Amino acid sequence: MPSLVTRVVHVWERRDTPEAQKLIRYTMVSVISTAVSFVVLFLVFGVLRLWGQIASTVFANAVATVPSYFLNRQWAWGKNGKSRLMREIVPFWVMAAAGIVVSVGGAALAKHLSRVHHLGHVESTVLVLAANLFSFGLFWILKYLLFNRIFHVHPVEDLDELVEALEPVD
Repeated sequence: MPSLVTRVVHVWERRDTPEAQKLIRYTMVSVISTAVSFVVLFLVFGVLRLWGQIASTVFANAVATVPSYFLNRQWAWGKNGKSRLMREIVPFWVMAAAGIVVSVGGAALAKHLSRVHHLGHVESTVLVLAANLFSFGLFWILKYLLFNRIFHVHPVEDLDELVEALEPVD
């Protein structure tokens, strides 16, 4: 079984195929969404101190979901025109809500650890940011595995064969 690095190199070498481009764009949208969430959380919790860890995490992730929807829809999957409520918007927000629940778990743990260890606001901010980043990464993996199962996407092990099958023969 090829390593993750080998798979990444393999996809990058075939980055001109539509499937590899979609995977790269989907990953980039996740990076952008994570950055938006991270910055908003830093501002509302760390700088402005508007709310506690959990409320700030919910707000930051909800804000990040808006550009994530539009970037995924238009850039990663190339869909234009009117969004469909039941086919696109509702399922996307259900998955986003599940991601927020995972993030809330991380924020609750950060809040607990901050109280138990009597952390100051700066340390608590670093901890809640790290928990949010970890939760985002964990949910990204869980979502990938779920989509792989629900939509019968090829298993990770088949990625190399799938990409090779799409490559033009010389």
